[in-house]
Amino acid sequence: MNGVLIPRRELFINGTWVEPVKGGRMDVIDPATEEVIGSIPAGTAEDIDQAVHCATVAFKSGPWSNSTGAYRAKYLRAFSEKIKERKEYLAKLETSDCGKPIDEALWDMDDVAGCLTYYAGLAEKLDEQPFKEIDVGMEEFKVKVCRGPIGVVALITPWNYPLLMAVWKIAPALAAGCCCVLKPSELASVTSLELASLASEIGLPEGVLNVVTGTGTAAGAPLSGHPGVAKVAFTGSVATGRAVAIAAAANVRPCSLELGGKSAAIVFADADLDKAVEWIMFGCFWTSGQICSATSRLIVEKSVQEEFLRKLKQRAESIPVRDPLTPGGRLGPVVNRTQYEKVLSYIAAGVADGGVVVTGGSRPPALVLGGGIGGGSGDGAKGSDSGSEIPDRTARIRESGSGFFIAPTVIVVDGSTGACNGGAAVGSSSSPSSSSPSSSSPSS
Repeated sequence: MNGVLIPRRELFINGTWVEPVKGGRMDVIDPATEEVIGSIPAGTAEDIDQAVHCATVAFKSGPWSNSTGAYRAKYLRAFSEKIKERKEYLAKLETSDCGKPIDEALWDMDDVAGCLTYYAGLAEKLDEQPFKEIDVGMEEFKVKVCRGPIGVVALITPWNYPLLMAVWKIAPALAAGCCCVLKPSELASVTSLELASLASEIGLPEGVLNVVTGTGTAAGAPLSGHPGVAKVAFTGSVATGRAVAIAAAANVRPCSLELGGKSAAIVFADADLDKAVEWIMFGCFWTSGQICSATSRLIVEKSVQEEFLRKLKQRAESIPVRDPLTPGGRLGPVVNRTQYEKVLSYIAAGVADGGVVVTGGSRPPALVLGGGIGGGSGDGAKGSDSGSEIPDRTARIRESGSGFFIAPTVIVVDGSTGACNGGAAVGSSSSPSSSSPSSSSPSS
């Protein structure tokens, strides 16, 4: 596959494309080539004000919040069908924007369509029981619960699952009758803007979905603390999540947070070690390791540690590291230079503490088509696996040494084992404790 140029979009406010008040734009950089492939608008507090105002008008006076669930379900299903129609195009945009392997991006698009369909069904169920009676134990009192939309919701999403995370928030909000202002991560906003384009195609009422791109400081902070917002939903780092929660609390607004963390995997001596390794590889290296549920801490029973380490090393070296637009790859670049340098700094810190790099530890020696970085057979991935048709783009990456690629890495420190790539880390120890390099989580 060749690269893709990003469509030029503006902010999507009140059903139309508008330039940012201050006119700013930000470059979109392909993490595999380090080339500028387009730009996105740089929204600010003034644009957030406009988007919240339009969403509020739509909520109070428009048909959306007062409509039936069946009415809203029609639009959600129309969204889903558009995603299916544009699946390959959207996946290619996603991969070019954030570096996710193309096979994973295609699967994400399936999940996006499925999510929209799922919430369409839940929207219809709202019509079945608009009021629910509650027995409070006294005949003198009759209590009924009425479910209704909360109002305008602020949605702030990360860069590791750009469109899927956005739809995870947008779909339930729209199903409930809320109006939305979405602020995607500035590191991966392209498909969120394309979702806005699809909203226009399906005729979504004006002001129901607004998309304002920009940095967390210039756009995300004003949105999370905006007094016109009834609820805030955020996915990203713990540090940013804390700031978002404080901003929402200042307005006494509810705030839901999904934040990064370190997920432990425990391997006992009676475990199936091959299955354990496979699931840990899946947890650690999926989305180039940039996932909040990565298996970033590993505790292994001492009696099987040596055998487990051997299998772990072998499996890590079999992961196909490729140009992410090449089908069959299982590891692409991390999202940008900041993340790239952060991950390398964690590896260096492990070595400085006495660690020995068993495999990886730096940029892969070559991007291989037809196997893992060590020349292995790969992992049976979907898609073409031909090594005889190397795209010009992949050849440029290999020749120039460009891209934010880090090989799957296994480090042994004082009898403990660590594996990392793309901001995820796994630690393994010979006793019921663990040590692991720090991990970096997506932030918005």
